[in-house]
Amino acid sequence: MPALQVRPFHRDDRDQLTELVNAHVAAVVPGVSVSVNTVLGQLARRPDEFITDPWVAERVTLVAEQRSSVVAAAHLLRYRADAEVGPDHRGMGAIDWFVSHPPASFRPDADTAADLLMSACLAQLARWDVRVREADGALPAPAVYGLPRAWPHVRAVYERAGFRHTGHTEVVLIAAVPDLPTPPAPVAGLAVRRTLGECGTRLTAHLDGHDLGHIEVDTALGRPERQARNGSLADIGNFRTEPGHGVDGLHAWLLGEAARWLRLAGADRLLAYESADDTRALALLKDLGFTELVRTDRGWRHRA
Repeated sequence: MPALQVRPFHRDDRDQLTELVNAHVAAVVPGVSVSVNTVLGQLARRPDEFITDPWVAERVTLVAEQRSSVVAAAHLLRYRADAEVGPDHRGMGAIDWFVSHPPASFRPDADTAADLLMSACLAQLARWDVRVREADGALPAPAVYGLPRAWPHVRAVYERAGFRHTGHTEVVLIAAVPDLPTPPAPVAGLAVRRTLGECGTRLTAHLDGHDLGHIEVDTALGRPERQARNGSLADIGNFRTEPGHGVDGLHAWLLGEAARWLRLAGADRLLAYESADDTRALALLKDLGFTELVRTDRGWRHRA
């Protein structure tokens, strides 16, 4: 069997790395892929992470290669240890993401390649002499973060290396926008007001001079470098109603108003996110037409 080699990422690896990244993205969100430029851009900086990205002092990308083929890859970050960095990130080293081919009859050495790459990752973290070692799976695609349970082969690599899940679990849900109902206003005088919100376009339910709740939807997920091959994606940033609003069916009506807006925007699928512990919120979303897409485990720490 030709020898495996772990080495730094070279620009010539970009197409193979992107194929490997997109294989992992596709196992989480159907019909989504990212461009070569998106992958390369993430290796240099993460402008969408405008709080934590400026804290990064060093970035290293490693690949495992066999027969001139990239069979696994990982991206590592070292955070600064000065007072400007948030206390949770101060002096931290992180495997920002780790992707590898799963074991297969035609790739019997897949686990060996992944473990060899992981050993190199831990060696790099040791050279950095970081305060704590953490891991994630944050690929530059919608809803791909934490360690999705659609990647059991990556989870096995983390666990063999001594990483343990110490955080929480989130549920990613999805709904087909054309299938979402658009019910009429449940009470006379209920109106919707559209503004720019914290996480996208905000649609606010307004009645008799009072705001009863709002939903925010982000339609920027389908920008060209994050391609949804079969339509366009959007997600829910905030979905809240005021306690004691007294309007039956307010959640369904707000979601229906969001669906009308998303149809005008050309979005055909809508993502939502909830903590796995919030059974009430999950039940509400499922009643409104969402189905569970994947569970993802956030917060992985290395136990040396």
